[in-house]
Order: sequence, then structure tokens, then C-alpha cells
Amino acid sequence: MMLTLTFAYSSGIFEIYREKNQLVRPFGLLSTTHRALFTMTPQDLKTIMGSGLLSFPITDFDEQGNFRPKTYIERLEWLAPYGASALFAAGGTGEYFSLSGPEYSEVIKTAVDTCRGKVPIIAGAGGPTCTAIAHAQEAERLGAHGILLLPHYLTEAGQEGLIEHVAQVCNSVKFGVIVYNRDRTKLTADSLAILAERCPNLIGFKDGVGNIETMSSIYMKMGDRFSYLGGLPTAEVYAAAYKALGTPVYSSAVFNFIPKTAMEFYKAVAADDIATQHKLLKEFFMPYLAIRNRVEGYGVSIIKAGAKIVGHDGGPVRAPLTDLKPHEVEELAALIKKLGPQ
Repeated sequence: MMLTLTFAYSSGIFEIYREKNQLVRPFGLLSTTHRALFTMTPQDLKTIMGSGLLSFPITDFDEQGNFRPKTYIERLEWLAPYGASALFAAGGTGEYFSLSGPEYSEVIKTAVDTCRGKVPIIAGAGGPTCTAIAHAQEAERLGAHGILLLPHYLTEAGQEGLIEHVAQVCNSVKFGVIVYNRDRTKLTADSLAILAERCPNLIGFKDGVGNIETMSSIYMKMGDRFSYLGGLPTAEVYAAAYKALGTPVYSSAVFNFIPKTAMEFYKAVAADDIATQHKLLKEFFMPYLAIRNRVEGYGVSIIKAGAKIVGHDGGPVRAPLTDLKPHEVEELAALIKKLGPQ
């Protein structure tokens, strides 16, 4: 029998084990054998999601559009010490939707191997049910700590079909699953209650819709059955409102290039420091949104542009996304410069 104890520190996650009543070393110092034994239960993942800032690293591509593991590793090593509670590999900001099957496996394996013992990795998985299941099982095999279940596919679907889709994915794996309400996948409070009964490993709900009435009804109905994650684009803009709804945790895309400022803003939200929030919203986030909102899809493109500006170039976005224009990159660089060193 093995008991896993998880402690959250400002520098990330620190794990120790008790195996057969013998204390084992900190996770980062474990032997390969002991690392292979490590498991994180869905409830462990739920606890981690319950506090702290989460982020989605971009996926590095070279000029030919191929996955570039060297700089991806460097990116993860740069971001890990800043204190994010978990990192989502191959999520929306990580261009999950443009990765081939073999690339997906390589991205997840690289993230898991690089961040082992430092910060948990939650993998993106989505698309048609069979694809989502295949990716969820692959992420579990590679050692990810859970998945973020991204929207299904082009066509609309009723609640009965959405319930079955999520249930099939949850039942295909043992680790924790976080469902993402966004676009075509919009589960109601009643549907989530059904799924909570059918799927013990469904432990998290991420909202990317922004309907306050719906979010409030979900939280009132489900309470602490789930951990909740604010997931609207540039979540900082909505963070205070979502905290008031009972959802204090959110995912930060700008953490990719201004991690110090992202953590400063998160701490200001946690401490109800309205003055700091308003200062950063006025001086950075609102003008940042003015650039992001010019073209659909810029939500990812602007993150890659920011990473390049601060010296952590992730390469171009893949089609159908388009990169920022040169004058827009200059505008973004001016905003970043005002924030000071990260």
C-alpha cells in the first residue's frame, strides 16, 4: 500500500510517499523505480485545483511548423518555479487542436518528464469521443496527472449526448478529469449532477462561457463536489467576479510571458487588493485586450508573440491561426516593457 502526501508551496508542488510504512524521499529525488510507482488520485488533483494559479504553456514549433522539444523543455523549466499549481500541456493555448497523434504523445511525454516532481501536468484531450478517449488513455499511460476535456467537435449536441460523451471519456481512465464548458460543449447544472453520480473521477469544472447565471446555478447545485476553474480568455479580467461566485481559481495565459505579473495579479485577487487589480487592468490588461480582440484566434497568437518578446520564442502558430502583425508586436512589447523585469 502506498500513501501519497501532497504539499503546495509557493514554488510549486512537493510530494513525498509512505510506501509500506517506510518514508520515501521527496519526489524529485526518487529513483526511477519509485517514480514509476507514483500515482495521483482524482481527489489529489481536485485538491490541487482548489487553490493557486494554473497556466497553459504554449507548444513550441520551429519555422517549418514541427514540434521543437528543446525550447519547450526550456520553457517549462523557466515557468515551473514561479508557483503555478499545475500546468496544462497541449491545452487550447498549447494548440491541442493542431497536433497530430504522434506529436500529442511527444508533447505530453516531454511535459511530464520535464516537470516530474516540480508541478503536476494536466493534458488536454478533446474532439470526437473516440479521439478524446484515445488521447486521455495516452496521457494516463505517459504519466500525466489528469486531463482537461476540451469541446467535442463541430456539430451541436443535446444534453443527453454530452453526458454520454463525458461519461465515456471518464470511464476510460482512472485519473482525474476536468470538463471544459465552452463553445459546443455546454453542460447544465442538472447534467453535471448526473455525471457526478456516474463518474467519481470527474473532479473539476472549467467555465469558458461566461454566463453568470449558469455558473452560479452550477456552483449552487454542485457545491464542493467539483473544483472550479475560471477559463475565459484573459481570465484576469473576470477573476474578481468569479471569485465572488465561489470560483477563486483561474488559468492564466499571460503567465507564459509575464509570470511575475500574473502571480502578482492572482495574489491581489486572493487578497481582495482592488487597487492593485485595477492598476494592472488599466495599465496592461485593457490595452492588451485591444490588441487581442482585433482578429479571431489572436488569443493564442498574442501569447506566442509575448513569449518571443521576452526571449522565450515558441515559434509561429499553426494555420488556421495567424501571427500578430509587426506593428502589433511592437504595441505588445511596449506594454510588457512597462511592467519591468519578470
